[in-house]
Amino acid sequence: MQLRCFIIILILQIIYTIGAVNSICELSYTQQNKLYSYSLASSSASFPHGVLSEDGYYKVSSNGTVVWFQLCDGMIFNHDPPKCFDCSECGGSSRCGMGCSALMSNNVLGGYPVCTTIGRTQSITTDLIDKVTPAKGVVVKMWHQGLELNCSLSVSVICDLKQVQGPTTLEKVGDCDFATQITHPAGCANVLTTHGNGLGWFSTLLIILLCLFGAYLIAGAVYRYFYLGIRGIDIIPNLEFWVSLPHRVQSLFVSLVQRFRGPSERYRSSYSPVDF
Repeated sequence: MQLRCFIIILILQIIYTIGAVNSICELSYTQQNKLYSYSLASSSASFPHGVLSEDGYYKVSSNGTVVWFQLCDGMIFNHDPPKCFDCSECGGSSRCGMGCSALMSNNVLGGYPVCTTIGRTQSITTDLIDKVTPAKGVVVKMWHQGLELNCSLSVSVICDLKQVQGPTTLEKVGDCDFATQITHPAGCANVLTTHGNGLGWFSTLLIILLCLFGAYLIAGAVYRYFYLGIRGIDIIPNLEFWVSLPHRVQSLFVSLVQRFRGPSERYRSSYSPVDF
């Protein structure tokens, strides 16, 4: 019985993890009747793991600072794990690097490398690199709120259907904020045409006018019912006007038609010629 419960809990945890990965790695953006859809973790024939590194992690270094990270998931180290102190927030000393999505190491303790967690799977967000040019790619940002520092890592996934290039540069943009970039086909959007299904300005204006008209009728009816004591159909405000409105519109239409068509034959025949 306990084994069955354990298996059920494990399956539910796996399903939850897969759903979380899909949600943080998907992005949709609409611009000018075009829908740009990104799904970084979706598998393809050439890339069964999507944008995720098949090694279990990406690695980039600059000026003595080393950063390991994985996109859309936690890191896995089958070889060459991080060797640094203070890895308690990212797997501990025995599983260093396998408890977070981004880890930074630099030499600050007498020349020894010290680890700092700068990203977690639970805090990954995805946004466009440039909203003016949505097809350029996306930025995956991850962060971690530590006891002393709030750190983050931003990875730009640039669209390139022809090649894959891992991170080569690491930029420090804050006290504990870093940025890098990769090129990958997973950074290319699936573009669909929406055929202008959204509401235009005229439809929006019409809806607003209808809502205002409905509010006017309700407010007037409530006032006449509770404050004036009117019952029945007479609670409708300006009932006489609304009843006569169709006849008014018809008369206006007939008047306009007669004005553009000129006098009718019957009207002209009512006069007889006079000889002098």
